Amino acid sequence: MTASAKPVLVIGAGVQGLTSAVVLAEQGRAVRIRTAERPGETTSAAAGALWGPALLRPADKVLHWVTRSHAEFTALARDERTGVRLVPGRMAARHPLGEALPPEVHLIPDLRRCDREELPAGFVDGYAGTLPLIDMPGYLAYLVERFRAAGGEIVLSGVPSLADATAEADVVVNCTGVGARELVGDPGVQPVWGQQVVVRNPGVQDYFIELSRGGEFVSWMPHADRLVLGGIAVDGEWSRAPRPDVGAAILHRCAEVEPRLADVEVSGDVVGLRPGREQVRVEAEEFNGATVVHDYGHGGSGVALSWGCAFEVAELIG
Repeated sequence: MTASAKPVLVIGAGVQGLTSAVVLAEQGRAVRIRTAERPGETTSAAAGALWGPALLRPADKVLHWVTRSHAEFTALARDERTGVRLVPGRMAARHPLGEALPPEVHLIPDLRRCDREELPAGFVDGYAGTLPLIDMPGYLAYLVERFRAAGGEIVLSGVPSLADATAEADVVVNCTGVGARELVGDPGVQPVWGQQVVVRNPGVQDYFIELSRGGEFVSWMPHADRLVLGGIAVDGEWSRAPRPDVGAAILHRCAEVEPRLADVEVSGDVVGLRPGREQVRVEAEEFNGATVVHDYGHGGSGVALSWGCAFEVAELIG
């Protein structure tokens, strides 16, 4: 494939769209983002967000993407302006985890099994380790600044159809998340509804995430004076409205595990629609004489896969 004289058109300004746009712009391409939502309004802005193993398909590509992303986030953590930090914490379960681990855990240099006394009441197994933690509102703002510094343009305007996109550009990058269901007619894309509660941080410094078999779990992600509490995953729900009962249940579950979270000051609730799909789609096709590169279907691992997928998007464009 050859580069077009027209700007590359990236559809979507979540973490996939912004990261792909940054990579392409920093390679010297003219890039325009069109988005129906400002970056701070996207599902990406509602994420916790913690880099971690992504149990998705295709497994070999996912391993490559998550590994590349870990290297990028580790480098970004050296600059406090990015919103990325390396933070210690625990990943724990109420059931035995066994001995098999995802291959990407070798990237966690200090990973170790938790001692019994390190586990909260009701938890029977877990691991401790230092992971990249990303403050998403600040991080998305950093990506926007980096994109514009490379000459990129952001247009606040939705794209009605793929035909409209290919009429505007010879190279289109589709990073529309759950929007890909309608934009490209992919019925395999389903929303995975999530809600988190943002509270004033009472002094929690480490992350915690429950490795749950169900749709409800306990998690907290510390970002300076605020703490993002989770969580829940509901398949097939399209509403972006927070549910008070879900928020109350999250607060209750978190306080049961961490007493410091009882009676915390609540700042608000955030809701996002994770783009669920049987497997992540990162591939190119020809449409109306243009090259369209699809990059969607990352479920709850969009942040963790973002840099690896962005570099593959650039490779597919050529």
